[in-house]
Amino acid sequence: MPWKEVPIMSSRKESVLLGNQGGANVRALCRQFGISPKTGHKPLKRYAALGGAGLLDGPKRPKGPPRRTRTTVETAVLA
Repeated sequence: MPWKEVPIMSSRKESVLLGNQGGANVRALCRQFGISPKTGHKPLKRYAALGGAGLLDGPKRPKGPPRRTRTTVETAVLA
């Protein structure tokens, strides 16, 4: 029997639609989809905040340089 290939977006959309139903058990849905509860709650929160755009992948790039000194510290040292 061949493996069932499902696009990630359709899985996310299905999990969000099932999770938004009244009385839905998110932990049971996460077990059904093979993901952790922490991972399962992320698209639910993003969908509630952003709608359909919340299902898309976000940027992987960090918002700022991870090892950069804070601006306030930098100006204090330079002063």
